[in-house]
Formats: sequence, structure tokens, C-alpha cells
Amino acid sequence: MDHIEFVYTLGMTDEEIEKRLQTETAGVLSLADEGRAYGVPVSHHYDGESLFFRLGDDDHSKKLEFVETTKEACFVLFGVDGDDSWSILVAGTLSELSGDERKEFDAATINDWFGSFRVFDEAIDEIELTLFEMEISSVTGRKTGE
Repeated sequence: MDHIEFVYTLGMTDEEIEKRLQTETAGVLSLADEGRAYGVPVSHHYDGESLFFRLGDDDHSKKLEFVETTKEACFVLFGVDGDDSWSILVAGTLSELSGDERKEFDAATINDWFGSFRVFDEAIDEIELTLFEMEISSVTGRKTGE
């Protein structure tokens, strides 16, 4: 370890974590199916209590297959600028919003909360947007320190 460069990290305050969750736009949602893991970049919205995710389904969605088998998901936000960095890990259970819950989210709200939907090789008219809420069970934040 004599020749390995490192920086010290320390815990973030609750206020720092809240600010990052509310202002950062995207992170990685990690899902699991027994011994297999799947991480997917996603936009999120934080309302002060729960995280919300908008996922697309084109009837071939690997991420939605993994959502069904994931008991506890993990969401990671992070930023790096040279030696300065920060990261937040949020764990919790995911549930799909449906029925009356889903009706509360019109197109304007979805666009405001999540920005433009990133489409890769799917036909837009074949994609169904699904909304998920993460009930948070733990949050950990770290940042570089001196």
C-alpha cells in the first residue's frame, strides 16, 4: 500500500444527502435475481420520503424482469471531480404504482420529475411507461474529506 494513492472519505450530513437526492438527476438502480445482478442507469425523483423511478416496458424489458425478483433494490448516486467525490447508496423495496396512484402523475409531472425519456432501439409506440416507488430502508452518504 506504500505506492497506492488514496483520499480520505467521511460521512455526509443528512442535509447534504437530501440536497443531492433532490438536485441530481440520474444514478444506477441495482436489481437482483438470485445469483444474478443487473444495474441500470435511471432518472429518479425524490419527494423527501421516497424515491420514484420511471421505467420503460416494450414487452422485452430485462429490468422489469429483475424488478419482479428483487427483494431489496439499491440505488447509487455519485459524482467525481478529480480527487473530490461523493456517493449515496439508498436501499429499499420497489413497488409499481398502479390505479389511483398512477393517475396522480400526468405527462407534465412525469416530464418535470424525470426529464426526457431515453429511447434506445425500441419503437416509441410500443413502450409503456411504468412508475415505481422505492420505500427507503437505509441511506448512506460518503464524501472526500481532508
